[in-house]
Amino acid sequence: MTLSAYQVARSRAETPRAAEFRLMSEITGEMMDAETAGLKGAMLMRPLHRNREMWSTFATDCGATGNGLPHALRAQIISIGLFVERFTSDVIAGREPVSELIEINRTIMEGLRGQRLAA
Repeated sequence: MTLSAYQVARSRAETPRAAEFRLMSEITGEMMDAETAGLKGAMLMRPLHRNREMWSTFATDCGATGNGLPHALRAQIISIGLFVERFTSDVIAGREPVSELIEINRTIMEGLRGQRLAA
């Protein structure tokens, strides 16, 4: 089976929540690997950029008309997205540790995992 056929099959079987979990897990793993390697500041740019993009996408989606999530949850996700945007700049500047962003993602992943198991 070719890689593209595998990706098509996975995209058909994967729920949006599972896709979000997988993406967040991948990006969080990249940040953890960079932290373990002792990278700091601008050396973290690749995983930080991906993390920032992901949260920006989540926040944008939550602000879109027709989003089916409860309004309070949408507001919380938008708030986290805005926090990640600001905090990432502090991590790049070396004023804050990347571990805080890792912890945010892990907390959200725990919630996604719990919802997935409940479904």
